Amino acid sequence: MRVVIDDKIPFIKGILEPFAEVVYFPGSKIDKHIVKEADALIVRSRTLCDKNLLEGSRIKFVATATIGYDHIDTNWCEANGIEWTNAAGCNSSSVQQYMASTLVYLSKKLNFKFEDRTLGVIGIGNVGKKIVRLAEILGMRVVLNDPPLARQRGPCGYVSLDGLIQEADIISLHVPLNNIGEDKTYHLIGELKLKKFNKSTIFINTSRGEVVDNLALKNALKSDVLKNAVLDVWENEPDIDLELMKMLDIATPHIAGYSADGKANGTAMSVRALSKYFNLGIDNWFPENLPLPSSSLIVIDAKNKTLQETISEVIEKTYEVKNDDERLRNAPQDFEKQRGNYPVRREFQAFTINLKNGSAELVERLKELGLKVN
Repeated sequence: MRVVIDDKIPFIKGILEPFAEVVYFPGSKIDKHIVKEADALIVRSRTLCDKNLLEGSRIKFVATATIGYDHIDTNWCEANGIEWTNAAGCNSSSVQQYMASTLVYLSKKLNFKFEDRTLGVIGIGNVGKKIVRLAEILGMRVVLNDPPLARQRGPCGYVSLDGLIQEADIISLHVPLNNIGEDKTYHLIGELKLKKFNKSTIFINTSRGEVVDNLALKNALKSDVLKNAVLDVWENEPDIDLELMKMLDIATPHIAGYSADGKANGTAMSVRALSKYFNLGIDNWFPENLPLPSSSLIVIDAKNKTLQETISEVIEKTYEVKNDDERLRNAPQDFEKQRGNYPVRREFQAFTINLKNGSAELVERLKELGLKVN
């Protein structure tokens, strides 16, 4: 058996070698010649798995170590007997941590209290649910938009996209990229929708770059239709719009889901799925010894601090999004390199808080984020 793997997928080298001939290539360089004699592929979003790549090959199985699978032509694969799988929910807690740090940064920059803001969450899947829970822990009001779920469960609890745009102070996107159909999300947020935004709305996209018309967003920021925006994902990655980048409050290189924990989950889900398909016997494999944060013990004194101030301090001690923002601004030409060589980031559950003078409510909220509290 021969397996082709994206060389930026972490923790995987040496795992499948006992069972197969394994070759590693940069995701964007995997072509039809490379996959022709392969039986399986493990990729990321940089490899387009369609007829052009797969036709005439021996490929029987494709796994992507990512939540999104818009880079896989699933209809063509299924019609040609190729099984495929994605890593649904693998980095949902990583995106939650990214959003937490982003909200903390914005609250300080723009001087607002969480309890005075309404967060509009578009897309209530694995990631969206984590963002809703984050907002509740921070004390924010939440409004939800998810047309497929509203049809499935009934409209109660959901609002229309226009309704959310009117109600929310902060809007965050957590949808897959769908190019066609009733639930098309390509350019879901474009010129017409942006004109309906309140001027004071904060807009955040960590889903897929093409869900937002980047030119329309740039024009909205230029013309003062919108003042504040955050992008982790972009149209035309890695060749991002530098003029747009300079207008944003936070600009990062598609790393919201790039915690070590999220990467490990994505790799494990791909390996397990491949193992089950080919009956390799490593159906429960998970990477050992994830790298530790520089300091997993955080000492916090809550004396004379508000709940928001203390929670914000804790979040920033685990991860500061502005570090990733500064790296991109300083070297936007290294977009892909920054993704490939992303520093170790561990999620909340990797940290223990030594808390002094904290209330029972504070302890409960920190634990709900996944932190250990002494």
